[in-house]
Amino acid sequence: MPRNASETSSPLRFTVGYLFFTGLFVLLTLILLFFMEHGENSAVTGTAGANSPIMPCIVLDAGHGGEDGGAVGVDGLLEKTVNLKVAQMLQDMFRLAGIPVVMTRTEDKMLNDPDAAVSGKRKMTDLRSRLKLVQGTPEGILVSIHMNSFSQAQYCGLQVYYSSNHENSVILAETVQKQVKTHLQPDNNRNIKPADSSIYLLAHCDRPAVLIECGFLSNPDECAKLGNDEYLGELSTVIFSAICHYLSPDGSMS
Repeated sequence: MPRNASETSSPLRFTVGYLFFTGLFVLLTLILLFFMEHGENSAVTGTAGANSPIMPCIVLDAGHGGEDGGAVGVDGLLEKTVNLKVAQMLQDMFRLAGIPVVMTRTEDKMLNDPDAAVSGKRKMTDLRSRLKLVQGTPEGILVSIHMNSFSQAQYCGLQVYYSSNHENSVILAETVQKQVKTHLQPDNNRNIKPADSSIYLLAHCDRPAVLIECGFLSNPDECAKLGNDEYLGELSTVIFSAICHYLSPDGSMS
């Protein structure tokens, strides 16, 4: 169950802040050393020179948007709004770290075909547009941000789904799930899950790809947290740290 925010907020802010500033320096150093070491054997860009590697690019997908609001919290909080906030926080962190990042959306809108008249067709063209962006990004790694909901209010906690189309997806998913349990949700004993055909992006993406259900909007305590920017900052920091670890030489990229 969610911990009492008043009991844990200050120690957690200190812990996450310390991990962010010290861990960021170490991870960036490791990533830099990795690319320097492997640069000669890496793919090259069209303009950067023959010995310049293409760094992995994080594709942040803020789920839903526009007319597709996603899940609705017990207090009316819309999933699409929280998804975009978390994705934007992560975008800022990756940019600060010098790690390439692109967003599938930066506004409250769908990426659908404007000529599609049927709601289901608009949703499908939206998903296809997101997939096209991921597949067209050199060395792209998909991180799709969502919020969960269930008919029973007691369920809570982050859970990661992974694509079965790339072997590194499960490593990325495990890294995120483990970091969240270690640094943010110690009572979270959820296991990562392979995506089935109902998760279109993961079912069709051939790159490392995960979908992170960041919490349950159907749980009153967790919904209140997900509506708080301070908590979203803590959540984003832990996800960022996990992805940096995945990118580092002792992660899957070695």
